[in-house]
Amino acid sequence: MHPATAKWYDRRDSVYIEFCVADSKDVKINFEKAKFAFSCLGGTDQVKHENEVDLFEAIDQNESMHKRTDRSVLCCLRKAEPGKPWPRLTKEKAKLTWLSVDFNNWKDWEDDSDEELGNFDRFSEMMNNMGGEDDLPDLDGADDDESADSDDEKMPDLE
Repeated sequence: MHPATAKWYDRRDSVYIEFCVADSKDVKINFEKAKFAFSCLGGTDQVKHENEVDLFEAIDQNESMHKRTDRSVLCCLRKAEPGKPWPRLTKEKAKLTWLSVDFNNWKDWEDDSDEELGNFDRFSEMMNNMGGEDDLPDLDGADDDESADSDDEKMPDLE
């Protein structure tokens, strides 16, 4: 049994945790007032992953939710006291080797003038759109070498 690697970030009304487990199966998540537990089977060899966290502050376990994709499981923990920043995810200050800050999504929201109070409501919509269609641009023609060939014709003869 191994803990799953996870990243987390803080918002005004929620805390988000993404467990990076590809091809997860039998996902079990237990939201409690001050504790959070995650377990699943994952990867090609179906390793059992299990994580348990004593949370920094209380959450509303009835309003918290999660979404599984082929690459990860994203959890939204609804804060019991929205608007109160969490400097860390855990109650204890100990560093957990499997947990890191998601700097791509981190935002110092307490200094912002614009409110994000509708963020939690948009979470369900975002979750429904995750893992959908490819948004990558079409790269046809990227290998064209015609411009390199035309430069050779303009080179002066050095003899």
